[in-house]
Amino acid sequence: MMKEKLQEIRENALKQIESTNTLESLNDVRVAILGKKGELTNVLKGMRDVAPEDRPVVGQMVNETREKIEEALDAAKTAIASKVREEQMKREVIDVTLPAKKNKIGHPHPNTLALDEVKRIFTGMGYEVVDGPEVEYDYYNFEALNIPANHPAKDEQDTFYINDKVVLRTQTSPVQVRQMERGKLPIRMIAPGRVFRADEVDATHSPCFHQIEGMVIDKNVTFSDLKGTLAEFARELFGPETKVKFRPHHFPFTEPSAECDVTCFKCGGKGCRMCKGEGWIEILGCGMIHPRVLEMSGIDPKEYSGFAFGIGLERIALLKDEIDDMRLLYENDIRFLDQF
Repeated sequence: MMKEKLQEIRENALKQIESTNTLESLNDVRVAILGKKGELTNVLKGMRDVAPEDRPVVGQMVNETREKIEEALDAAKTAIASKVREEQMKREVIDVTLPAKKNKIGHPHPNTLALDEVKRIFTGMGYEVVDGPEVEYDYYNFEALNIPANHPAKDEQDTFYINDKVVLRTQTSPVQVRQMERGKLPIRMIAPGRVFRADEVDATHSPCFHQIEGMVIDKNVTFSDLKGTLAEFARELFGPETKVKFRPHHFPFTEPSAECDVTCFKCGGKGCRMCKGEGWIEILGCGMIHPRVLEMSGIDPKEYSGFAFGIGLERIALLKDEIDDMRLLYENDIRFLDQF
């Protein structure tokens, strides 16, 4: 009776093992036959009912049945694992004749390229690159630059106010004031940075853009020094044949003040689409620092004089790369940025 029961268990187990094709189902067979509550284990629990003289024979039969089932399980496990591995290798096959995947490496943004070029030019002239806070006191952004309380530039339509005394800076000129207050003369510096104005977004305007302000303060600095500096800057930036032209203008913190134009680097001054047929392109504002601005920062205007200028970084990038819409610089379209 016991022998027939063991024979039946072994045959059923071998059939189940043969019909399995996954490691999970094979493990289920193992548990069902050899587990704590498995069929073979239940047979072993019935050994107490076997006569003492028959127990060695029955025990040997149980062990032989267990060995046969375990051998079949191990063989099936090896076969299934091999098949799974083979299928995985087929799925993950690599065609070595295909071209390799290229890693896409980033590169500097057009604004960064333009800024690096400006820094190179002015540091080559002995200028220091200075940084300052973007959230600025009203005093540094306006009053210390000779912009009175009733000036149109302070209108909320142009300026982002945090409170009555704190604003998002509308220019990087406050950095110049902070440098002047340090009292270390002479000063030769540029202050590039992000600025904020309440402008509508279009092809030439943005509420957030970048400026580069420059300043020189020393004894006997004249407008001729300003003209010579900007002429050299223009030649370095746009080419050795570039000429500059100054037009009278007004800025509260400089006197006299001027707008600086350069000959169109596209047509050489003959007139084209880039310069709208005029042959000249406006690039920056400049002038001699107002004596009142020097006084407010603790510098004696009778002993020292200086000049200042400011240029939009985006304007340089747009001109040099012949881009006609400022919004392209900030839309992060990879098809556009890849061109640089």
